[in-house]
Amino acid sequence: MSRRALILVEGHSRGTGLLYVKAARRLSLHPITLSVDPSQYDYLAAERTEAIRVDTDNLDALIRECSRLSARYEIAGITGFVGDDESLYATIGKLCRHFHLPGPNPESIERCCDKFTQRQLLAQAGVPMPAYRLAANAAEVESSAAEIGLPVILKPAVGSGSLGVRLCRNLDELAEHTTYLLSGKHIWRSPPRILVEEFAQGPLYWADTMGDQIVGIGIADGPPPHFACRECAIPAQLNDDERERIADVSLSCLRALNLGWGPTGIEFRWTKDGPVVIEVNPRLHGTPIPQLVQLAYGVDLITEHVKLAIGEEWDLRRRNSRAAAARRLVADRDGILEWNLSDSRATALSGVAEVKFYFKPKTPIVRKGDYRDWIGHVIAASPSPARTEAILQRAVDLIDWSITPFPTHRE
Repeated sequence: MSRRALILVEGHSRGTGLLYVKAARRLSLHPITLSVDPSQYDYLAAERTEAIRVDTDNLDALIRECSRLSARYEIAGITGFVGDDESLYATIGKLCRHFHLPGPNPESIERCCDKFTQRQLLAQAGVPMPAYRLAANAAEVESSAAEIGLPVILKPAVGSGSLGVRLCRNLDELAEHTTYLLSGKHIWRSPPRILVEEFAQGPLYWADTMGDQIVGIGIADGPPPHFACRECAIPAQLNDDERERIADVSLSCLRALNLGWGPTGIEFRWTKDGPVVIEVNPRLHGTPIPQLVQLAYGVDLITEHVKLAIGEEWDLRRRNSRAAAARRLVADRDGILEWNLSDSRATALSGVAEVKFYFKPKTPIVRKGDYRDWIGHVIAASPSPARTEAILQRAVDLIDWSITPFPTHRE
């Protein structure tokens, strides 16, 4: 009888990829990673996981490789990870469809990954959102901002991880960021299309769903002007009415975008008019959200996602009721990263679940204003939000890390 394999398209170096590998093995599956460059994921070598080099942007190449693998293995399921370009998840959906395996609807994924199309579909369904316009050049950006009224958010219509996102408070900042987006500094995979959006002000909440079920609602904090998340916690401290309103809007998003299969991450701002949708991501939120959900509720989203991908019954029942939170470590300057976890005071602190750095010591750090500025994280959990926050702060204070500024020419 052939060994059952789980195909993972690309990987995730900040934690989630390793969790999928471990989940596959717990389910007696053989994980195989297909990647344009498997060496970028350190955990593959550390875990001695089979990895194959293939052009993952090429659907035909992926089909050929999976067909070749099917001679040696029973391919039980296919899933994978997105990087800066979320369209890879649509490719994964097409791959699943070709091999008659459970997977996301690729047409729904493609519509959702285009943020302008997503906005249009949500608007048609009456989902509350900020005002928005689509622009292709500087003149259209300026006229759209004038119609909406400053301040506005400028963001690429396609992308993730806060890449190219900025709050523009005045005409100078608007012109500066428009120039950045259109001058070639921002990498576009298609002709430039810029979303100009009303600045929705209020606390940032997120919901994780699986299928048509809401697993949990958390709160996050990402400072302007780029809003890359610095801290997140679950459960969010909401009253019953607030929780129900976010849940209702979440389910409306899933129906409007036809996202009834698999994981989805939705982000909101709670404004004076209630929750408005900032973004719907047709995938699982990345590290550290899955770890937080498991610590808070005892629900292993990654294992349940793998079960769904191989056609097995999932289980989203909550087994815990705790407060979990994570703090991302972010450089306050450009320079050389130094860290040392040989001093175990932070990792040994009661309530700390994980302390992780994404880069090796001596790595040059140049801040970009998006997820690439995250150099590590700390995760903690306890019976109460206040206690968890105190543990996080204590752990961060105990970690031995620093950024040494780059030497000047004069030095």
